[in-house]
Amino acid sequence: LSVVVRGFTPLAIHRLPSAFQSRQSRLRGAGSPSRLFSEKDDGWTPSKSAMVAGAGVNNAGEPPFEIRGFSLGNAVLGGGILITILSFVDYLGNAGNDGLSVSGLGFVYGIPICLAGCALKYAEIEPVPCITSPDAEGLFDQKATEIISKIKQDVTRHRYGDEAHLDTTVKRLGLVIPGKAYPQLRELRESRSPDGELQFSMVFQSLETPYKMWADPARVKKYETFFGGGLEAQCVKVDAEQRLVAIQLTTGKKADKAEEAAAS
Repeated sequence: LSVVVRGFTPLAIHRLPSAFQSRQSRLRGAGSPSRLFSEKDDGWTPSKSAMVAGAGVNNAGEPPFEIRGFSLGNAVLGGGILITILSFVDYLGNAGNDGLSVSGLGFVYGIPICLAGCALKYAEIEPVPCITSPDAEGLFDQKATEIISKIKQDVTRHRYGDEAHLDTTVKRLGLVIPGKAYPQLRELRESRSPDGELQFSMVFQSLETPYKMWADPARVKKYETFFGGGLEAQCVKVDAEQRLVAIQLTTGKKADKAEEAAAS
């Protein structure tokens, strides 16, 4: 369990009112073409801040408030229910007393806290699991780039008010079809490549976006620069029946690997 506070910015749940809007109405605006895939940007490389935001970590860079180890929605909802029940018990035990009692204050605050907890639960996205192969233990700490580290940090905690984990990423990469659901990140996988590099895979369930869009050669080439450079990207079909597809990022540049192979 850990709580990390960065700055004095209000909690990210200021976005919660949008959770009650129709998700389909928000999805309709998700299909505008991105500059990332314009025909004239072959030589364009995003800035470091753009890559951090584009990787879905946070639109403003670092999240101002971060909670790990438990669900904030469960905590708020449980607290509201507890306050309401205790207030009800106190009311029954002091039914003959006149004047304002603790039970009255409990009802005043307990029910709104319960509603806030329900709103948080509605807008909550569960953290995704990270599966590490036995031969890759400790490799992440040695080889992971800054962007990969931020992605892992971001998706392995609860999020509130977003369409999905890395929703900014898939939208900017052109992987969201207008009016359709976002691909859902299901898990992270860490493995060791044959040459000892880190293979970091983001496994998505893509019910609406076809595999050919993920595996488009031009888009796969963009993955390498979009996620910070110095990486080799591949699109891997994980499970056709469940429509699982992975963006696999391998540390180490292709040029560096070619030079090492030639030298050996």
